Amino acid sequence: MSIGRILVMDDEEIIRDVLSSMLDFLGYEVQVASDGAQALSMYREAMDAGKPFDAVIMDLTVPGGMGGKEAIHDLLEMDPNAKAIVSSGYSTDPVVTNYQDYGFKGVISKPFKIEELKEAVQALV
Repeated sequence: MSIGRILVMDDEEIIRDVLSSMLDFLGYEVQVASDGAQALSMYREAMDAGKPFDAVIMDLTVPGGMGGKEAIHDLLEMDPNAKAIVSSGYSTDPVVTNYQDYGFKGVISKPFKIEELKEAVQALV
């Protein structure tokens, strides 16, 4: 029995795999997307199926695709109560330092430890 459903969006497969494994270890059911467009589609499908995600972890930037910075607007339009955490290796980016101003409910800076991930997700779920 999972303690929540989390959608992970990151363009790097290794990050998706590691995040998925960490969240699975913590007891969450996890699905992954490689960019914001795929994440939005998966989020919509889950809502329509009556199995919404409890939180979304979004990579800030996706080269050549839709990153969290762009996707958060559409996500909140779709679900004003969506709980999204921005994830980035760029700790000085304005979206990371002022994440609430952009609609995110939390932030985790890469690289992060499982304890940091646990705290960020538990604060929302």
